[in-house]
Amino acid sequence: MRETRLRWHAVITGLVLVVLCSAFTPYNNVKIHNSPLSGGHFPLISLICLLVLLVFINPALSLINRSWRFHKTELLLIWSMVTVGTGIAFTGLMRTFIINLTTPQWFGTAAGEVGRVLVPLLPGNLFSNNPEMVRMLYNGLDGGLDMTWWEVLTRISWSDWVLPLIWWSCFIAMAYLVIIGMVGLFSHQWIENEKMNFPLLRVTEILAEESEKGTLINFFSRKFFILGLSIPLLLHLFNGLHTYYPQVPQIPTLILAQPYIPKEGLLSGFYKAKVYIYPAFIGFAFLASKQISFSLWAFFIAGGLFPGLMQSLGWRLPAAALGTTFGPGLSRVEEMQMVGAFLIFFLFILWLARQHLAWVVRSVFRGGEGGEEMHGLLRPRSALFMICFGMAGLIFWSGLVGMSLFPAIVFLAVCFGFQLVATRLICQGGLPYFTLALAPMDGLLAFIDTRFITPLTLFMSAVIQKMTFVDLRESLMPSVFHSSKLSSGSEPRLRFLGSILVAIGLSLVISFVAMMALYHKYGIATLPDDWAVETTRRVHENVSQLISHPEAPKEWSMIFTGIGAGIMLVLVMGYHHFIWWPLHPIGYLTAYSTAMQVLWFGFFLGWLCNVVVLRYGGVSLYREVRALFIGLVVGDLLMAGVWLVVGLFASISYRVLPL
Repeated sequence: MRETRLRWHAVITGLVLVVLCSAFTPYNNVKIHNSPLSGGHFPLISLICLLVLLVFINPALSLINRSWRFHKTELLLIWSMVTVGTGIAFTGLMRTFIINLTTPQWFGTAAGEVGRVLVPLLPGNLFSNNPEMVRMLYNGLDGGLDMTWWEVLTRISWSDWVLPLIWWSCFIAMAYLVIIGMVGLFSHQWIENEKMNFPLLRVTEILAEESEKGTLINFFSRKFFILGLSIPLLLHLFNGLHTYYPQVPQIPTLILAQPYIPKEGLLSGFYKAKVYIYPAFIGFAFLASKQISFSLWAFFIAGGLFPGLMQSLGWRLPAAALGTTFGPGLSRVEEMQMVGAFLIFFLFILWLARQHLAWVVRSVFRGGEGGEEMHGLLRPRSALFMICFGMAGLIFWSGLVGMSLFPAIVFLAVCFGFQLVATRLICQGGLPYFTLALAPMDGLLAFIDTRFITPLTLFMSAVIQKMTFVDLRESLMPSVFHSSKLSSGSEPRLRFLGSILVAIGLSLVISFVAMMALYHKYGIATLPDDWAVETTRRVHENVSQLISHPEAPKEWSMIFTGIGAGIMLVLVMGYHHFIWWPLHPIGYLTAYSTAMQVLWFGFFLGWLCNVVVLRYGGVSLYREVRALFIGLVVGDLLMAGVWLVVGLFASISYRVLPL
């Protein structure tokens, strides 16, 4: 019988790796500007840890005592813990967390009008009100460059952070409780009832399975795997050497469409298009279903044609028609289609799960879980209680800080709805990298007069959104959903969940301390992470703009929201009712995502290879050729790890993936 019991040495190994990775991630990603350890939902560091365990640690343990080897479920647990932890350590939370808490005070001392609007709104104890503390963060400690890390830690004014951390820790804990509860509530539905494919997990699962069977060396020696591995090895060998020695020839991985596309006319939407050629993205696309990979690149093309079509019809809608927005990539009014599309797809998710959700509600009143076997990190009934408790805690917290309750409740509901839909896109679509085109607040502000929202509610909603609900490149919910899928069959059941929860807690503490040390040693203003500072300041500026100059509902935003809802309704009905339907609805949801500007060509090539292999070789050839595309993924990330090590000792870094 296959061993699935999780042993404590695997849990401890995972926790040690989480601590080390969470501590090193801020320095690597921000100061060195290396390939990010935690970039995307298939993180570099997670695969590196897995390969080290498979190739070095397990063989060494086998020589001592074969029973000490990590078996498949333990390997998957360690991968999950590192993935969840390192995401929190950077863009998942910490990249803008500290900056968000200090930006209002920075505006108050440095920027005039915005500071005069925002500083009086600051709830007591939630934000920094010490100008000297803000100065040390942005400029660094006096003499900090000459201090050891321990000396830096001892010089930080921790007492000034106690109350803000207590308040925000309560919020984060409640938000994460809701996220984990939503994963538990929908895991059985997505995994068992809908048999949802998780393309991003295929590489991890296959490598762990081969190790379990003792055939990992044979897998690595397959001709298709070697061919796939050699492509990124050669690509990044030349390009990496070119970074340090310009006389070495470079292999282009980026082609700009601008020289070949007219600025006006039907193709004008592609004027700034880019073609990225990265082997890992092609590999993930091949492992996704044909319908999904086709829909992702096809809808991106359709979305690019839409602005040109509008121009041809004489519709030239200015960006000002959007009003003030918070979306990271929202630039055109037609992109407001995504508000309606997200809403309809969220309702579609609930409709597909209606019987499962009804069963969960009935189990609450029956007082038991019922006889049906559940799959995932926790049982749905317990998950429902977690969601209710977490949402009640968030609402109570919102009231304590002075937010108006009804707008706060609506805002939180929209945020978690966006999270669930985005998680579905990432997990089902196999998107290693995903960004929202618009923010949850954009959907709300399009329909209401901002004078009906109190300034404090508007300000706190924008800050909360920026911290936890906008940048989904390394968001928690998809990573926990992947962990839920990988936990199937593990015993004891709660040990997998408990390990993930401890990993989350450890990462929160360690990464906060690491980021504080980094900021105080070098200063935020001198670190090469302008994106975090500028995007956070832009959010606060936009809030100040809305408070000073309220806006009415936006007519064109509402029109395109209705158009998006109508298109998505047609797509979900066709997808659900017709077997021959070629388009998957999630393709439409990604049409305006900046992530698809990076991924679309890789998904086109992956889809094309998938179609050709299955048509002319069938399933047997697909299983053989699959090793080639796994080799593309492993090779890309392996070379990222190699050049990451080189970057530690060099003055510049070669970033393998554009994440």
